[in-house]
Amino acid sequence: MHRRTLPAAALTGAAVTPALASGTARAADPGPSVTRTGTTTLDGRAIFFVSYDGLVNNNAFQKNGLLTCKGHQYAVWYTADRNAVAGRRALGGSTWSTVKVGHTLRYDDSHNVICMGVSEVDGRLHLIMDSHSDGFTYVKSVAGLMDDPGGLSWTASRFGAPRATLDGLALTSRFTYPQFVSTPEGKLQLSYRVAVSGNGRNALAEYDGTKWTDLGEWSSSTGTYTSEHGSSTARNMYLHGIDYDRNGRLHSFFTWREQNGAVMCSSGGITNHDTGYVHSDDRGRTWRNDAGTVVGVTGGSDQVSVTDAGLVIDPLNPDHCLMNQESQFTDSAGRPHAIISYVPGRFGQCTTSYVADRTADGRAFHVRRNASGTWQKTEIPVPLDSSQRTKLILDTYDNAYAVFPFGRIAGASAASGYTDWKILFDGTGLNAFGEVVIDETRVAKDGVLSFMYQEKSSGTTPSALHVVDFRLPA
Repeated sequence: MHRRTLPAAALTGAAVTPALASGTARAADPGPSVTRTGTTTLDGRAIFFVSYDGLVNNNAFQKNGLLTCKGHQYAVWYTADRNAVAGRRALGGSTWSTVKVGHTLRYDDSHNVICMGVSEVDGRLHLIMDSHSDGFTYVKSVAGLMDDPGGLSWTASRFGAPRATLDGLALTSRFTYPQFVSTPEGKLQLSYRVAVSGNGRNALAEYDGTKWTDLGEWSSSTGTYTSEHGSSTARNMYLHGIDYDRNGRLHSFFTWREQNGAVMCSSGGITNHDTGYVHSDDRGRTWRNDAGTVVGVTGGSDQVSVTDAGLVIDPLNPDHCLMNQESQFTDSAGRPHAIISYVPGRFGQCTTSYVADRTADGRAFHVRRNASGTWQKTEIPVPLDSSQRTKLILDTYDNAYAVFPFGRIAGASAASGYTDWKILFDGTGLNAFGEVVIDETRVAKDGVLSFMYQEKSSGTTPSALHVVDFRLPA
């Protein structure tokens, strides 16, 4: 098979010394632990329907469905009558204030999530919602709402009217997977996909406090990928995330999804293949591979392509039901970590049923770059028991936490080189449907792992939507 990748020796599952694995861990640092401190209810009857094996209020790829800013936590969801709602509470509080933002969900499609972002430069909350390869709905708050949560009431009057553009910037008519990310300067960027699954491109827009600017596309859908089964000439790059570290570098892990099913051993699988990694040191204008070579320019003719060298950090063909859009995080030194999941080869070399095979034999893996610059990979010894995604965060000591479907939490210590993964919470009492939405911002604010989950239901019977909090090591 023709594949551009790093040398196989660059990625290893072998144990490493604590110094190499973390670079920041000290003997006195505590290992991972979780202490459940409380659960609050956002909605006793949130909308419930299953599509693409997921829920519209709890798709793990939405960024952010739950976030923390200046002592308050914010959540977004759809009610049983399809209204888009935003909620706010003081950290540690038991009561959420809610407001309808003027939009109702159009279709029973779990891709049509609501995402939030904060533009620190002017203190606005931004929402984008209801999009799957078509248009989107955008709402933003008045300036300063996020700067003075104690002084400004949480009412509909604080939000502008829903729009089908970013304040007049139309972007694309085939828009999916919005992800907001705040820049180190306090601007707000929007990552999204143009076009469709199997034939799409990633793009960026940027808000500077006065207007939105379309920065353009940065990944390519063209080029030929060949497996041992066949070839494909179109694809899309699925991001595991897009995040700035404390040094201002923008990181993104990804997988490729091919358009042509001929690359698979069985039509019951999925055409996702390989885990790749790129980063940007100029706020997403140019993209570099792991070695630092420029492989794409946003808005330019040279975009990140499947044929570019040095992108793949963990090679895997399309026969193992590799999950797209899983999870990533950066540690205190700015080193990237990710969770990926698939059916390992010990269970066979040809998956024939995506949901059944992942549920029966799927495993999650922790992939990270260590202090010496080497990529390492560790299997987390927890069966997925689900076809769905796992989320990742790191605490102040760089201990890692994987939040599995159904709200199960596993942890591993930085001191061990992330080799001591074990279950810390088994999900007892949650009755969670599957994927959860993590507050990626809160752990750095007050050392709490907070995630949103929805209770199991059947058909289209509404069910309760909750936020549960766990204290991490102080």
